[in-house]
Order: sequence, then structure tokens, then C-alpha cells
Amino acid sequence: MIELSNVSLEFGDRPILKDISLSINEGEIAIILGPSGAGKSSILKIILGLWQPDSGKVTVDGINIAGMSEVQILPIRSKMGIVFQANALFDSLNVEDNVAYFLREHSKLNSKDIRNKVSEILSFVNLKGTEKIYIDQLSGGMKKRVAIARALSFDPEIILYDEPTTGLDPINSKSILDLIKRVSNRGATSVVVTHILNDAISIGDTLSVINEGAVVQTGTVHDLLNSKNPFIKDFFYEVYQDAALLKKTISE
Repeated sequence: MIELSNVSLEFGDRPILKDISLSINEGEIAIILGPSGAGKSSILKIILGLWQPDSGKVTVDGINIAGMSEVQILPIRSKMGIVFQANALFDSLNVEDNVAYFLREHSKLNSKDIRNKVSEILSFVNLKGTEKIYIDQLSGGMKKRVAIARALSFDPEIILYDEPTTGLDPINSKSILDLIKRVSNRGATSVVVTHILNDAISIGDTLSVINEGAVVQTGTVHDLLNSKNPFIKDFFYEVYQDAALLKKTISE
């Protein structure tokens, strides 16, 4: 389980997170949803321990990581994989070397075992046979799958996704969302930051809507679609309109 309790963060005089409290259960896909600049990605950095909150507790598997040193937090962080919005792949390396990069640096596997593991992961993300292709030769959707493959290389218990479908066309977006669900079905806890409503609705077990650094509401898709909160109703207006249009089209 991941739990943030009354977490606040400021940079200078600018509040980034305001008394955030969230609980993410083991094995679920938890969506952190909200407009750009709401503080969503800051929550991922807090969970990963890259940023320390000014106040509050950040508990991962029962351990409060708030205030821990970099050395102390490494064993906790080793349970996590992260997929960055911009992928953070190495253009000078091929697909195999990108996925194997941290395995070669931090695991005790020999070269043959690493190759076998990379091959297995690439098959799982539907990139079998791409091992020797360089990153700049891949489509946006393929790059994202390489980034997910690299995040899976250490068999993490928790995977953090930062805007995983931004910039992708609808077909590639669906492919990535399907992959996130497949990863979750293997038992990983998934935390997905997105501003795209339909993505959140299609894969989320729970959705936490963030605005101006604060939690507006957390619940299931059903809870939020039936919310009376004015901000939630405005934010989900697009979904209501799409549903009405679909209903009209079908009836015609």
C-alpha cells in the first residue's frame, strides 16, 4: 500500500501540494487526474522519494519515507519502476541496451541471463524482434513500450506512469492503456498521472482529482461521474458531452 497523509510541499513562496491525503491499495490502478499544473507529477516524485515533503507522511509498504536520506530510501525505491512522460531513453543505444541498461549497472545477472530477460520483457510489451533497432527509428508508441519494458526490468511491485499517452494517436494510446492493464494483471500496483479523462475512465480502479495542489475528490468512476462537486462536474463535462453524442449517434 502507498499512503500520503497530510502532505504539503512548497517551492519558495509557491505552494505545490496542499495537505494531500491519498491511499493506494496493493494491485490496483490508481489514477491521479487533473488539469495541467495541478501538482499531479509532484505526487509521483514524492512517492519515488525524489522530493521530500515539507510536512506529512509518505508511507510505502508500511515504511514512512518522508525525511529519509538518499541511502535509506534506495531499498524502497528499488521496488518501483517509473515511466517518464518524455520516456528518458538513450538515443545512442538500441532497444536491447536501453531495456538492459539498469540491469547491467545494478543486477548480478550475467550477460546471457540479461539478454534472456530483455527478450522476455520485449515479448510481453509486443516488441519482439526490435532488440537491435535504435530509438530514433521507433514510433512514439514503440518508444513508450520500450520505456515500460525498461521499468519492468527489475520486476517492480509498484510502477509510476507520468502522462503515458500524451502525444500519442488514439490507436497507440489504446495500445499503451491495454499494456498498463496487462502489467497490473501481473500483480503490480500502478499509479498513473494523466489529464486525459477517457484514459482515466478506461483503466482506473480509483480516481483522485487534483486541482491547484489539493485533492478535490477520490472515488470510483461511478462516484465521480455522479459527483455534485462543481469542479468535478465541470471537469467531467467533456465525458458527459461525448456520452450524449454517442447516444444520439446510435439512436440515429
